[in-house]
Amino acid sequence: MAQLEIKNLHVALEDGTEIVKGVDLVVASNEKHAIMGPNGSGKSTLAYALMGHPAYEITEGQILLDGQDVSELGADERAQRGLFLAFQYPHAIPGVTVTSFLRTAINAQRKAANGGEENPVPIPEFRTELLAAMEELKVPRELASRYLNDGFSGGEKKRVEILQMAMLKPRIAVLDETDSGLDIDALKIVANGVNALVGPEMGALVITHYQRILNYVTPDFVHVFVDGRIVAEGGPELAHKLEAKGYEAFIPAGVGGDA
Repeated sequence: MAQLEIKNLHVALEDGTEIVKGVDLVVASNEKHAIMGPNGSGKSTLAYALMGHPAYEITEGQILLDGQDVSELGADERAQRGLFLAFQYPHAIPGVTVTSFLRTAINAQRKAANGGEENPVPIPEFRTELLAAMEELKVPRELASRYLNDGFSGGEKKRVEILQMAMLKPRIAVLDETDSGLDIDALKIVANGVNALVGPEMGALVITHYQRILNYVTPDFVHVFVDGRIVAEGGPELAHKLEAKGYEAFIPAGVGGDA
């Protein structure tokens, strides 16, 4: 069983400004967790810190993946151990096709799992799996030969993020506002992908501002995130309460700013 355990996590920017102020959270395989919070609450900072973004410093606490502390590891090492981040704003990589990017990422995983020895995925096996995943996620085949996210629409970028998740098979997936900018059809496809992939081998942490995606990805647990902290927890009904009443009741007086 996969498990991500966050213990008393504090995260600061390079200038020392603390954004995440003591978070405790456990996400296990076969579980869907949602973190919901207003803009500027530090949700994306938490996501980037989990993945090892160098602009964010962990000043206190631990990030444990399957019981091992990964707080000091680079983003590539965390990915090799089974942690995955779907970006809110995926970057374009001109000159690198979607197919080439995915093969390289999978081969890096296989090399790490093989004790540092090259163990490339056979091309026919890779192609069969890629085409099946693209069909399942309704990703147009022509995207496979295009440069990663270069000129892609918002919906195409997010579908390819979920395609990466399907191909890399992470143990824990963190989705940072993956619903941002999606029309209803793309939203359903992304949500269906998450629902299909979460199971005995994978858990997911869905970070979002709106309840909308949770109409299609029903969370087992909802965590309300305000001013760098989890201030309330509950089941799916909590997301509906937030949609109806907003975050105001959870925001302490005097709290504001963007993070």
